[in-house]
Amino acid sequence: MQPFPLLALPPPFNTSHPTMPLSSLSSLLILRHHPPCSLPPTSNRPRPHLRLLLAPFTRCRAFACQPLAAATDDMAAAAAATSPPTLLEHMGQAGAAADLTVLVAHIQSACKRIAAVVASPGNAELSRAKAGGGAVAAGRDAPKPLDELSNDIILSSAKSSGKVAVLASEENDQPIWISDDGPYVVVTDPLDGSRNIEVSIPTGTIFGIYNRLVELDHLPLEERAQLNSLQSGTRLVAAGYVLYSSATILCISFGAGTHAFTLDWSTGEFILTHLSLQIPPRGQIYSVNDARYFDWPEGLRKYIDTIRQGKGQHPKKYSARYVCSLVADFHRTLIYGGVAMNPRDHLRLVYEANPLSFLAEQAGGRGSDGKNRILSIQPVKLHQRLPLFLGSMEDMLELESYGDVQQKVNPGYEV
Repeated sequence: MQPFPLLALPPPFNTSHPTMPLSSLSSLLILRHHPPCSLPPTSNRPRPHLRLLLAPFTRCRAFACQPLAAATDDMAAAAAATSPPTLLEHMGQAGAAADLTVLVAHIQSACKRIAAVVASPGNAELSRAKAGGGAVAAGRDAPKPLDELSNDIILSSAKSSGKVAVLASEENDQPIWISDDGPYVVVTDPLDGSRNIEVSIPTGTIFGIYNRLVELDHLPLEERAQLNSLQSGTRLVAAGYVLYSSATILCISFGAGTHAFTLDWSTGEFILTHLSLQIPPRGQIYSVNDARYFDWPEGLRKYIDTIRQGKGQHPKKYSARYVCSLVADFHRTLIYGGVAMNPRDHLRLVYEANPLSFLAEQAGGRGSDGKNRILSIQPVKLHQRLPLFLGSMEDMLELESYGDVQQKVNPGYEV
């Protein structure tokens, strides 16, 4: 008798399918050990490894399968018990608030759509700045169509969640007030590194989530939106990034460790792949644009010269790795250790430095402007810029010991 072929894997996640509304599911999420049922349709598909495991049984003739029914059920139960949880299953097991689970479900769905857009043919044209695009507010980069599309996807998901009061984005001059009764505030850089799309270098989405400040509800709308968006990083409820690269990885923290989930395109689910990430206390990699060396202050030049020669506190010589994509450089640093930096006033405190510093600290690392802890800095403007240094605790403390590491010379680089 010919052996029965294995079942084909399900098709990739259908990014064209509209995100299904999740706000009506809050009551269901009280059952925290079960994920919401209204994720995109692919979320209820069997895991691929389970399909492969059960294929020889499910493909055989009915009469031949009858004696194996009980064994098949046992195997399915065992596989389900040992498979890693999805992001929403993990939140349920951790006892996350129902409203927060709904919001994160919408954010992850939005990032799946952005991942598909970034990887699609024709995205190079979308990654180019618009000719004669006009002036933008101080602190903002000139927007590109792909930035604006990503921003629209995030904004749409925030609105449909029913859980967001304010959205503050790199792509908008001012925060957007969405709902008077939304419990959360979201800050985001919808597509960091979009200038790299044309050459297929990794990009990412960065986000932070705060509680809405109900004590400000009596203020005028514009003032209320602004102050809710300018909360200190110490008040973050959750923060994360999504890396769009050879894999799509969502790294997130709810204030109890940093965890990474990898998108399984066959099921449309983010699957836990890195539980409780810990950045090594010291690495052997530094990440910075060396072409700016002669514009750096003496302290930073001395630090880089010292670690490159293996004459610092760590006896081995450091190597340079620089992608010029903040999410990609930070992700590598989070996994391998070391330090990633931009020493000039370039990165935004509210929606870049704060979320990434929160993740670094939750993984045992540190985020600093070269002198001060990032999360302790009170934002005063939505698009406020500052130097940013992220990395291993020992590397960061050694770097800061050199004192003068913030670049003040900024001749206006074109690239």
